[in-house]
Amino acid sequence: MTALHRLPQPLRLENLRGSCLSRPVRRPAPRVLFVRSFTAQRSLKAASPSSNTPSSGRKHITVVNDDGRVRWGALSKTEKVARTTQQTFNLGIVLLGVVMTGAVFALLYTEVFSLDSKTAHFNRATDQIRRDKRCVELLGDSKHIKAYGEPSWSRWARNRIIASSTEKDRWGTEHLRMHFYVEGPKNQGVVNIHMTKRPSQNEYEYKVLAVDVKGEWTLFGGFGHLFGVY
Repeated sequence: MTALHRLPQPLRLENLRGSCLSRPVRRPAPRVLFVRSFTAQRSLKAASPSSNTPSSGRKHITVVNDDGRVRWGALSKTEKVARTTQQTFNLGIVLLGVVMTGAVFALLYTEVFSLDSKTAHFNRATDQIRRDKRCVELLGDSKHIKAYGEPSWSRWARNRIIASSTEKDRWGTEHLRMHFYVEGPKNQGVVNIHMTKRPSQNEYEYKVLAVDVKGEWTLFGGFGHLFGVY
């Protein structure tokens, strides 16, 4: 007699519920998750460099030691402020140097190189005195006649600014007056110049060019010709 095989009985819902409820459910402790997340945040902060601190392996950039080798993107906020301050200061120094250089060139042109400069009038008056025969007789050889400013005990102090003044009258005529000294092998003299320039004129013309050599006056006219000796 063959044994009858028993069919497996269907699982009942009550049995499943009982088996599930009988086993304890393991849940991760929330404190462990909090520690892990906090540790992860600290590791991320340590891995990423801060924008306020320079990268490792170089010095902190300041206004004094910045040489421009470090790229702008690699600088921190404080280092960017330091570089901006340094570059602004350097730009100001360059602009100040340009302005001062331009002022010096303008002064040299108006006082030395311009045809109406006082130095140009001084040189032309000295040349006229050297060419005049009467002045050569009183002062000496024209090659050794010297002209200079106010006399001084020092030889180097003679290269000072020539005393002069400029004014304009009510008719618009400009008056230039100069005063300097001449010296030759024989004598010394004092030179007084009065020049005028009317509004319709482009250049000054002589009114008086007087050379006083120990009481003797030599006067020149507007064109440099000798017209009287006193």
